Amino acid sequence: MARTVRGARVLITGAASGMGRLYAERAVLEGARAVVLWDRDEAALTELTHRLRHEILAGRTAAAWGAPPRSPSSSVGRPATSVHPYVVDLSELGAIAQSAQAVRKELGGIDVLINNAGIVRGKFFWEHDNGEDTRTTMQVNALAPMYVTREFVSGMLESPREARIVNIASAAGTLSNPRMSVYAASKWALIGWSDSVRLELERQGFGHVRVTTVAPSYIDTGMFEGARGPLLTPVMTPEYVVDRVWRAMLAG
Repeated sequence: MARTVRGARVLITGAASGMGRLYAERAVLEGARAVVLWDRDEAALTELTHRLRHEILAGRTAAAWGAPPRSPSSSVGRPATSVHPYVVDLSELGAIAQSAQAVRKELGGIDVLINNAGIVRGKFFWEHDNGEDTRTTMQVNALAPMYVTREFVSGMLESPREARIVNIASAAGTLSNPRMSVYAASKWALIGWSDSVRLELERQGFGHVRVTTVAPSYIDTGMFEGARGPLLTPVMTPEYVVDRVWRAMLAG
């Protein structure tokens, strides 16, 4: 893939807050053809959509990412980036399928998929509710990326365009995590699935579709309040992580 996502159709889950917002902003600033935002928080999604559309028109923060300011008229014949918000509950398979169908109808497909959405509950295992607590964590963190990817990967395979799938896992999926046992289990599952799909694509000759699996440690987004990690575990800024992920994604 080129050094930017210019001209690509980008979908981000968990887009309305934390790193999701930063991925969306970067996609807009780099001139993506379309940026699709999936999140369950309608108010935050509406606010972000307004912000991104205003950013497209003003080109105010491009310098923050090292890119030149741009506007809809900055290049003759190049349309402005379109922003497409969807209220989606990733814990429901039906909602994923319905929203994916709408995206395909509207845009034809997706070139870059960032499975960013995730939830964490900092509890001892026996403090988890035996139903919704555990089910929702596994559904959003492990199963939803599989379902969302399955909705769009066929189109990626059939298209000659370069495509990228990014799965945001966690270092919690590589070691034991007291007070985050269910979260850790969900990320172990995500890492195993994601890297297996990467190898499947490579071995079947689909080199134009690349999978990037990301396993950062703690990120300062407020998501890990109540959780406890290993001693001296570094806490990284969202901006640092997003920049590293973005570069790795483009490099494939």
